[in-house]
Amino acid sequence: MSEVYTAEQKKFLLELVRNTIKDKLEGISKYRKIDESTEWLNVKQSCFVTLHSSNGQLRGCIGNMMAFEPLYDNIIHNAINSAFRDPRFTPLRSVKEIDSIKIEISILTPMVKINSYKDIVLGKHGIYLTHGGDSSVFLPQVAPEQCWTLEETLTHLSMKAGLDPNAWKSPEAKFEVFEAIVIRDED
Repeated sequence: MSEVYTAEQKKFLLELVRNTIKDKLEGISKYRKIDESTEWLNVKQSCFVTLHSSNGQLRGCIGNMMAFEPLYDNIIHNAINSAFRDPRFTPLRSVKEIDSIKIEISILTPMVKINSYKDIVLGKHGIYLTHGGDSSVFLPQVAPEQCWTLEETLTHLSMKAGLDPNAWKSPEAKFEVFEAIVIRDED
């Protein structure tokens, strides 16, 4: 991907997520101001914020596929949603808990329609599956982290959408792909 963030920018984004969640836990409703000269934060981009517990287990992951607001705002909204509104997990409850959470931010490129699932490159592409009125998404890092083949990835993606495990093989299945710049606490 062409967009690259400096170490200082990555650190700023990770701190933004952590501080946003801490502020919410402490009942502080301040909106952190940014310098207008930070153009890179004002570009309309979509992202996902993923939280992992200290043992590496998923603790929350919420994001947007389409860019509709500046990156700065999108990261703040998705940090709060990931920590407190992911229906798969109980909301974070204490500042101590956020101190042990590992943060991952995935900044997405626009989605591109592909003709066949065979055009998907695992580890490079995030995958958005639609089938009828159902849909699901995996970020590019999901398949490699799970050590899944393409077929296993698409089977899990179908099930995540609430579909039959083989729905991805149907002519009704449509795929779009995207890439992500991934920023982790370890970076």
